[in-house]
Amino acid sequence: MRNIKHIVVLGSGIMGSGIACHFANAGFAVTMLDLPSRDPGVRVNYLAEQALKKAVKQKPSPLYKASYISRIETGNFEDDLADALQKADWIIEVVVEKLDVKKALFEKVDTLRKPGTLVTSNTSGIPIRLMAEGRSGDFKKHFAGTHFFNPVRYLPLLEIIPGMETDPEVTTFLMDFGANFLGKQTVLCKDTPAFIANRIGVLSMAGVFMLTEELGLPLSAVDKLTGPALGRPNTGTFRLADLVGLDTSIKVMEGIRQNCPDDAYAQEMDVPAFLRHLVEHGHLGNKSGQGFYRKGEKDEKGKTQFLSLNLQTLEYEKPIRQDLPSLLLSKQISQPEKRIKALFDAEDAGGQLIRRHLLSLFSYVSFRIPEVSDSINEIDTALRAGFAWKYGPFQYWDIIGLKKGYEALQSAGLPVSPWVEKMIREGIESFYKNEDGKSYVFDISQNKYTLIPGQSLVINLDLIRKNAPVFQNDESVLHDIGDGVLCFEFRSKSNVIGEYVLRGLNDSIRIAEEGGWKGLVIGNQANHFTVGANLMLIGMMAFQEEWDELEDAVHFFQQTSMRCRYSTVPVVMATQGYVFGGGCEFLMHCDGAVAAAESYIGLVEAGVGLIPGGAGTKEIAVRLSDSFVEGDVQIPQLIERCKAVATATVATSAHEAFDLGYLMSSRDQVILNTSRNISEAKRSVLDLSRKYVAPVPRKDILVLGRQGLASLYAFANEFRLGQYGSDHDIKIVQKLAWVLCGGDLTGAQHVTEQYLLDLEREAFLSLCGEQKTQERIQYMLENNKPLRN
Repeated sequence: MRNIKHIVVLGSGIMGSGIACHFANAGFAVTMLDLPSRDPGVRVNYLAEQALKKAVKQKPSPLYKASYISRIETGNFEDDLADALQKADWIIEVVVEKLDVKKALFEKVDTLRKPGTLVTSNTSGIPIRLMAEGRSGDFKKHFAGTHFFNPVRYLPLLEIIPGMETDPEVTTFLMDFGANFLGKQTVLCKDTPAFIANRIGVLSMAGVFMLTEELGLPLSAVDKLTGPALGRPNTGTFRLADLVGLDTSIKVMEGIRQNCPDDAYAQEMDVPAFLRHLVEHGHLGNKSGQGFYRKGEKDEKGKTQFLSLNLQTLEYEKPIRQDLPSLLLSKQISQPEKRIKALFDAEDAGGQLIRRHLLSLFSYVSFRIPEVSDSINEIDTALRAGFAWKYGPFQYWDIIGLKKGYEALQSAGLPVSPWVEKMIREGIESFYKNEDGKSYVFDISQNKYTLIPGQSLVINLDLIRKNAPVFQNDESVLHDIGDGVLCFEFRSKSNVIGEYVLRGLNDSIRIAEEGGWKGLVIGNQANHFTVGANLMLIGMMAFQEEWDELEDAVHFFQQTSMRCRYSTVPVVMATQGYVFGGGCEFLMHCDGAVAAAESYIGLVEAGVGLIPGGAGTKEIAVRLSDSFVEGDVQIPQLIERCKAVATATVATSAHEAFDLGYLMSSRDQVILNTSRNISEAKRSVLDLSRKYVAPVPRKDILVLGRQGLASLYAFANEFRLGQYGSDHDIKIVQKLAWVLCGGDLTGAQHVTEQYLLDLEREAFLSLCGEQKTQERIQYMLENNKPLRN
């Protein structure tokens, strides 16, 4: 097993700096080099230094925490290359996509590197065999392609491309290292042009370009149909092209066509005239300010309108209402697989687009095996991880039905690979199948289904869901995930926490305690763990002045959080995406959390005019008390925690959540590979269960009373004077301060958790009665963004 400590990144452009930042995210020491600057008065490392500064200013940032920039050193190829390569365990090249430039750099690397040092290229398509020409045997043995996708932090795909002489141990190491240490979905590719994801994804995008023009559909409709309707990102096709860069899209399309003379589909794929028109006029997409879309004027509500290109007139037009039956159909069907089937069968122009797009995709990928990969699953994984599709091409085909898709291909006159025809003749009905909670994929070379590797590291609730649940209600389900551990899954819309989720969690903890289970994981596999409490329910009770019912609901929420804390079995949460409001409160009361690095955690209640009311404010006070050290000045910590909650600050990564007090290093952990958070949470439950003793309710919480209140009220006044908040924001700060400081106590003293819970509930209810809070709640429900009033 190799021990990687120091990584050298050669090149500091968008990809180079992004890769360097992600290595730093993973905890490695990084040296990033680029060309030296010889301009008078300019630092010699200017290129690399400026690239890094520019990278970390991006929103969102490529770094999990701003302080991680300290893990990256910068330098230049002339002064620092030799020293950097001597201490490198891995050297990754990320310079311009020109073969001669790469080969010249690799010639230097070959003479300066230590024998056995890994060398890889981030090329997006230059053959590995060509870059390795003329290099030493040891270089070739340790050389491969490692193709990251931009933005590196957020797109999980890492394509691993071994060369003809790459040591298999090196290939295996890179596959494992990318998954285990960088949190990537590693895919093994053959050394073919554009590898897997770009080869298929870009030509698929080009096909949609042509269909859109032929069918005369507006871009906005196509982006909806080829985006969320198909289980793909909101960018759809044309917004994605703007994001990638239209010049880049043309370059990749032409590169595939030039380098794949035997690819009939690629040879027939011309760059559309409208795309060339845009590039020739400097309209390159987001990076130039306009492409297929550009900003227009604001509407009557002050919202910026985006104009889209008319592909026939090449003029920009205002968005028009879309009455396509297929679009209306897509909005009516929430279950994605049913929606895709319905769209495939739709007869209108939108349905034709979807059907012809998918059939073209099916035909194309059938011929890419065994050219780009021997594995159906590797191709699907590459498109899911590289283009953020919910389903890969063969999974789409399974949704439509293998036989139905094949017959539709025949009717459309599209070719299909002989191996698919063989599957049809032999009566095989799908590319994938699930048995006994495991997934299998059809292996063409063996002509049988084989187990998809790596499943032992991942718990897939979609597979477990096929088994009878231990318990379920309308908004939650309790799974047996093996080894005596249960998993409680939210199933409400957006995973909001309402009555049935609360009841389900209480019942699940009771079942775990009474049934001799070892413990409970709280987790789900939605993009976002939860957006928080059911704001609609809270708003309705407040609007209708149902105060007793509202108090009961808040009390029930508080007691559910406390149930997580004082269960007689360990409770561990597994998070990803949004962990807002009540989700954060649950997290803070569990025995621990396994948070995916891309967990955005925060107590956001101030955004709707409230304070955390599910025991979250109480828990901030508890954690403040535990952080106080005799002799230390306590007020700055108090202000800092109050400010974070009062401004609804959300951690932009799980790593930042430690600084905000939402995660604790003594009990919580962060993993980079999101797909493994539930399995790691299960492992944590098992570890805790061996010697688990339920905690004792706290009676020793130190609150600062009037001294703390005076300081927080002064902070609130400065907040107002600095125009950082409205009068209502100040009222929220004061309510928050009242709870954190234990109310109007004459001095610092110890209080119980229940005392603080009562203060929290009272403050929450009083804010619910405020007109401005009710206005904020209504505005959030109607517009999905906060109102500052």
